[in-house]
Amino acid sequence: MHYLVTGHTGFKGAWLALLLLERGHTVSGLALEPAPGSLYERARLSELLLHDLRVDIRDGEATRQAITAMEPDVVLHLAAQPLVRESYRDPRYTYETNALGTLSVLQAVEHTPSVQAQLIITTDKVYRNVNQIWGYRESDPLGGVDPYSASKAAADLITQSWMAGSGCRVPTAIARAGNVIGGGDVCADRLMVDLVAAFSTDQAVRLRYPEAVRPWQHVLDCLNGYLGLVEALLRGESSGEAFNFGPDTRSFVSVGAVATAVAALWGTDSVVEVDKGTHVHEAALLSLDSRKAELELGWRNRMQFHDALAWTVAWEKQVRAGEDARTVCLAQISEFTRLGDGGKGERPPQALGRGDGTSR
Repeated sequence: MHYLVTGHTGFKGAWLALLLLERGHTVSGLALEPAPGSLYERARLSELLLHDLRVDIRDGEATRQAITAMEPDVVLHLAAQPLVRESYRDPRYTYETNALGTLSVLQAVEHTPSVQAQLIITTDKVYRNVNQIWGYRESDPLGGVDPYSASKAAADLITQSWMAGSGCRVPTAIARAGNVIGGGDVCADRLMVDLVAAFSTDQAVRLRYPEAVRPWQHVLDCLNGYLGLVEALLRGESSGEAFNFGPDTRSFVSVGAVATAVAALWGTDSVVEVDKGTHVHEAALLSLDSRKAELELGWRNRMQFHDALAWTVAWEKQVRAGEDARTVCLAQISEFTRLGDGGKGERPPQALGRGDGTSR
């Protein structure tokens, strides 16, 4: 089928495009320019796409013209302003991109007769977070303290309203996921990006909230959930619903513990320090209950916490040692597919390439 990925120049979008291509689909992309050194650039993704357009989704008419011209079968909407701290610096851009940009995509799809299904990606941060120790369910109230969370909650509510309306022709669903990790991320203010940058140069790491607990998940596990939901939509199931895709409780690990584990995998003596400066609000605890996806879609995570870290570190080491980024991505996708055929999700990093990019 012909899949359109909005936000394909971003970290998750680039991995999603490669995963779709490996599954035999045709892929197009609509996004802003990629960040310098992005996975999109390093994997030479533009060589593989049917259409590769630069469109600001805040522009509703430009978005409609682009999507109708491409005539995709499926639309996966990932384009967003994805950072909490950036949302404080530029709240208007964040709200316009995340909320009104989502409306632009929804309206464009309604004008595109070829589309058979669409999936709107929001985030685990759409929930009204009260730091509860059990995971949030899809029926829990939405809300947001910081502009990013509030803007994504608004996008989620816009989509819910759209799906409930009589004018929604295309089967549509919402996917919510959280802290995904994997090779090739360059986005500022993300923990793994900061850790890799520091450990690769033997520098100290400064953490804002080392005690904050997050659910850590490999990007391929998350994206595999998205595509399982799309398949349900194409079968005529699950339209009008939201689904969580998060790891189990064994992957709920503090930021400080992640830093220590990655340092060990990297083989560095770099120290981890606490940044005692003044920082904007960030949740202390946030987790998802993903039993709905497990029961209704048959989805499950194929990797545990330490496997996800090992795969991420292996990718970074192999590419920094000179291996081709696209080749390493495809090797990991192939191994991930094998895990779904009966593997246990506990393969050592040596299985992902030549083996010279593994930990010491």
